Amino acid sequence: MNPSDRPLPPKAFIRVDDKPSRVAAWTVFWVAMAFAVIALPFVVILLGEDRPEAGAVLWEFSMGCGFAALAMVLLQFAMTSRIRWITAPFGADILYVVHRIASWGVLALALLHFGVLYIWYEPALGALNPLKAPWELTIARLALVCFGLLILTSELRKRLNLPYRAWRLIHIAIGTVGTAAALLHVLGVGNYTEMAGSRALWLGLFAGWIVFMLWSRMVRPFLLARHPWRVISNEMERGGVHTLTLRPEGAPLRGWKPGQFAWLSLGHAPWKLRDHPFTISTAPDRGPEISFSIKPLGDDSEQMAKAAPGTVAYVEGPYGTFSIDREAKAEGFVMIAGGVGITPILANLHALHSRNDPRPVILIYANSTLEEASFREELEEIAKDIPLTIVHVPEEAPADWQGETGRIDKALLARHLPDVTRAWPHMLCGPAPLITAATKALISMGTPAHQVTSEVFDMV
Repeated sequence: MNPSDRPLPPKAFIRVDDKPSRVAAWTVFWVAMAFAVIALPFVVILLGEDRPEAGAVLWEFSMGCGFAALAMVLLQFAMTSRIRWITAPFGADILYVVHRIASWGVLALALLHFGVLYIWYEPALGALNPLKAPWELTIARLALVCFGLLILTSELRKRLNLPYRAWRLIHIAIGTVGTAAALLHVLGVGNYTEMAGSRALWLGLFAGWIVFMLWSRMVRPFLLARHPWRVISNEMERGGVHTLTLRPEGAPLRGWKPGQFAWLSLGHAPWKLRDHPFTISTAPDRGPEISFSIKPLGDDSEQMAKAAPGTVAYVEGPYGTFSIDREAKAEGFVMIAGGVGITPILANLHALHSRNDPRPVILIYANSTLEEASFREELEEIAKDIPLTIVHVPEEAPADWQGETGRIDKALLARHLPDVTRAWPHMLCGPAPLITAATKALISMGTPAHQVTSEVFDMV
């Protein structure tokens, strides 16, 4: 049967938890809220009856850059606080990418604020010597240094061989100090913040920041600690992957979709900052026990992959949008995986299998060798029951191998993806170079960009 002739599955097979219109509405709402937070300081100042007399254009520009930078800093904490009703429309992984990009914007605005004053209004900066300068100006320079260090340590983490947990502790410490310093600078300098409305606004934003900090570092870990999990098995898979199966000893995970991930902490209390994001490799239909498939790629993940049965665990989730359940009207799926990137795709395939979903799936799976292809036998078993076509792409193939070899490129994709698949959702997960190359190739073949989604986490 031609894939386009296959009937869509009955509604019983489809979980429609996120209607596109609802997701779009929430996306627009949160984007508007973000812009509102950045604009609010300016609105309060412009409407204030007690605002100071306007200065020169460059002076006002500098002040605007400073206010915008601080508002964006506070938004950073909201984006990374893992509050589900904020992350749901976008996916937590996407918000972390936005957080990373926005950090450069914060630094650029802060440098503009300082640079304009330094070049054209140097007396306003006072002495650069912190022993002689007013505290509210010295603390601003501390904030600027902190923002620079945040980006430097994040962008160069792997080159500096900085372990993930050490980087995370440094990131939190520097971010907290820098934000507190910037807020105190704004309140201490006065000028626009001497206005009643403006001062109340910044004090309110300061209070909101404290609330986000308390939620992230105290309340959320406390709630997680009340619902521990236990590792009941650790199975070795192909490619060095370990599949850990966990059983809830408190409340089970609720409302998760195939392909979503959770933050997992093994053998440590949840407030010790040893949690990592991993895809839930089982489908929701198979709960309440859940599995995580972990490949040792760093110090922490190597230790987690060795977890013995009986190890206590804490699970926070679900998060993410990499799910077939967001594609209820799709006539089929194209899935492209590289290495351990098969994990979220496997979870989606498990769901299709459990539901006996008749929609066709074309899976293109790249690995260094055929023996490294994790879950190879499991995928073959799934393909016996649902219309799943598997295309293995080993970089190095055995002598008797008759299939594809090398790397995924446009020519390879054209051989296996007929024209009808252009309208199907394309789900990609794997190393960044593979995702980049496959995405470019798919778009050049006529696949609409909105039909290509990928997982973008890179934490080990």
